[in-house]
Amino acid sequence: MSYCRSSQDNPFHKPYHDFEYGFPIHDDNLLFERFVLEINQAGLSWLTILKKKGNFRSAYSGFEIAKVARYGDKDIGRLLRDAGIIRNRLKIKAAVFNAKRIVEIQKQHGSFESWLDQHHPLSIEQWVKVFKANFKFVGGEICNEFLMSTGYLKGAHDEECPVFQQVLKQNPKWHADPG
Repeated sequence: MSYCRSSQDNPFHKPYHDFEYGFPIHDDNLLFERFVLEINQAGLSWLTILKKKGNFRSAYSGFEIAKVARYGDKDIGRLLRDAGIIRNRLKIKAAVFNAKRIVEIQKQHGSFESWLDQHHPLSIEQWVKVFKANFKFVGGEICNEFLMSTGYLKGAHDEECPVFQQVLKQNPKWHADPG
């Protein structure tokens, strides 16, 4: 069953499906948030992540990239003790490392979004190579979901899904330049 059909009766999945999933994101902090959430989902259900989304936002300074990039051992310890999020040392350290890397990308390319745009369009295999060369705790599934959920790759919604047309109106990268 597709995510479009299975999400409709769930109080966490439905709002995400109807208003976030597959819609382009133009704010670097929101892109970082989605990236961190996708990393934390690895090995878990997306429902678990959606239920903890507000806790993640609080724990990670509202996903302000510059703040997270300055996290040190004390902050990592705080996150490891926070029962409201996923307390996985590798995922937490990846979030901090990736924030630092995104700060560098912003300096070099103006924004994280601009960097993503400069790499588009790529196949998922090429995207994975780019992400693995730049970030920690990334692989095929994380890259695919991050890029699909932010409008870089097609597939977030079935064409029969009513949200599909709403996403198209936002001109996702996969539609603007199908490659």
